[in-house]
Amino acid sequence: MGKLKIGAIASGSGSNFEAIVNACETGILKDKATVKVLICNKVGAYCMERAKNHNIPYVLIESDKHRGTREEFDQKMIEVLKKYGGELIVLVGYMRYISEMFLDHFKGNIMNIHPALLPSFKGMHAHEDTLAYGVKVSGVTVHFVDIHEDHGPIIIQKCVPVYDTDTKETLGPRVLKWEHKVFPKAIELFCDGRLHIDGRIVRIDGEVKL
Repeated sequence: MGKLKIGAIASGSGSNFEAIVNACETGILKDKATVKVLICNKVGAYCMERAKNHNIPYVLIESDKHRGTREEFDQKMIEVLKKYGGELIVLVGYMRYISEMFLDHFKGNIMNIHPALLPSFKGMHAHEDTLAYGVKVSGVTVHFVDIHEDHGPIIIQKCVPVYDTDTKETLGPRVLKWEHKVFPKAIELFCDGRLHIDGRIVRIDGEVKL
């Protein structure tokens, strides 16, 4: 059985993208998966430089210039992902909703990472919302994607402490360090066939060690 073919979609820096690439090249995914292509929707986003540095094909599909429907935009992404044989799609800081058509095309095999413990603090300002609420624990969530924002079945979560002195600038990097470990682990579980979705519950065969 060949390696799982991953298609990545990003809007920004792409540090989670690079963490997955590194896991495929030299880490826990070395014999299990390979990143075939990166799609980016933002001009100048650093994720494309990361792809270039790893000799991974990347395609810019500008969302700012798109004047059609969300489905028409997503169809452009589908065509690219089909070209490269994408089997698992990872959203690595992709700042747009995806359509039901896109979800259906990939049969739900789409993962996202969120820098908080879902279902708390959804959306783009997770660290600010976490600090404003005063919780003592934040964390990382990797989940399968559904039609709702930061909502699909949860695969892995990792708790990260929140300190009284924290700001977005101190909490963010501490959470990000775990994002880089947790996302490749979730992909490994997928590769190994250990994930079973039961409604909105993801049941995992065996113990998960991070």
